[in-house]
Amino acid sequence: MFLTEEYKTRRKKLKELMGSGVLLFLGNGECGINFKHNTYPYRQDSTFIYFFGLQLAGLNAIIDLDNDTEIIFGDNLSIDDVVFTGPIRSLEEQANEVGVSSVSPSKMLEEYLSAANDKGQQIHFLPPYRPEHILKLSELLNLPSDEVSKNVSAEFIKAVVKLRSIKSDAEIEEIEKAVHTTAEMHYKAMEMAEAGLTEADLFGAVQNIAMANGNNTSFPSIITINGQILHNHYRGNLLKEGDMVLCDCGAENFSGYAGDMTRTFPVNKTFSAKQKEIYDIVYKSYKTAAEMLRPKQLFRDVHLAACKEIVVGLTELGLMKGDPDKAVEAGAHTMFFQCGLGHMMGLDVHDMENLGEQYVGYTDELKQSKEFGFKSLRMGRALEEGMVLTVEPGIYFIPELMELRKSENKFMDFVNYERLEEYKNFGGIRIEDDFLITNDGSRILGPKLPTTSEEIEEFRNSKKRL
Repeated sequence: MFLTEEYKTRRKKLKELMGSGVLLFLGNGECGINFKHNTYPYRQDSTFIYFFGLQLAGLNAIIDLDNDTEIIFGDNLSIDDVVFTGPIRSLEEQANEVGVSSVSPSKMLEEYLSAANDKGQQIHFLPPYRPEHILKLSELLNLPSDEVSKNVSAEFIKAVVKLRSIKSDAEIEEIEKAVHTTAEMHYKAMEMAEAGLTEADLFGAVQNIAMANGNNTSFPSIITINGQILHNHYRGNLLKEGDMVLCDCGAENFSGYAGDMTRTFPVNKTFSAKQKEIYDIVYKSYKTAAEMLRPKQLFRDVHLAACKEIVVGLTELGLMKGDPDKAVEAGAHTMFFQCGLGHMMGLDVHDMENLGEQYVGYTDELKQSKEFGFKSLRMGRALEEGMVLTVEPGIYFIPELMELRKSENKFMDFVNYERLEEYKNFGGIRIEDDFLITNDGSRILGPKLPTTSEEIEEFRNSKKRL
């Protein structure tokens, strides 16, 4: 939790951006796995954390812009609760720590909103991402459940995105902590990987570091020898000589801030010649993108430059052909790089994705593409000082996609399908780091991990950290 003034300043800025009405913040409740009291690990709503700081389950809050009122709605523990959870400080005490002086029982929220509605006040709320939020909003606002999402407040979304996009010094410090733990997770995976272990062995070790040093993982860790499957959560494969391990993982610390990094490394400590060639292309793409990061730079153009670097490299290997610029324009690079270059990161690993990618990563003028590959670019807009985002190019040889595009006679002017047959079982490679946009460029967050193919091989053999 930050200093009281940090939360008060955030809410003050939000009020200045909004006009009138009531801002409604739904916190998260506990969620049962297979019965009510056997719950998933609790995670508070990120926007609630940002403005109110409290990570107790079952809280909600309002900011009444017309009456300059802030209220947290929730209930203190009963003796039955205390028996199972132990005592905690009163809600009044905790609310005071984030600068909110008014607390009201949960049951009073509906009454408050009903009265506001009767007075003609607009109730602003954000897009619900949990089914129970849709039902709750339906009950609170007397809306049919299928009408809830149609009535979200674009004005509220834009104000929240504007504030959460730019990280304060205190936030950057918290993100750095999460990234440091994330780096430890990666070092552990690279240290212990060897033939005969399973993906699950590495997963367990990485998970342990996240749980011991932070709060949890910021997303389910991806540790796989099948790097061409972008979100592969199967962990039953045996590591063999000649395999590469793609490790994409991140820690989330107690404050809720995330880290997210990826490294790809060989099981037998040195890359094969073919693996090294592809890895070095991905690294050049990563380097090109990282060097372009600065305020006012359109991230869409950074993505396109990274794509071109991949095409140039694959053309030199004979896997692609023709003019690289025309290949990217035609979307031929999406045979090998099917996703976006990166995303913002903060209280969410994909920061604010629940608010809508068009609002978070784009503008009213700059629209998100609907084309394959480009539609997965979550971030396209101009960068600003204080943003935190990932850079994560990759090359993925997906047999099913290769076969489909060949059968469609697609990209015939740019892809050498005959040569591509040699790479059908190659897998995939990704490199990912977290960057802070500074006043004149960017800086990488966290400790330095091995990144070049030479650094990866050196560490795999010596275990000596950079």
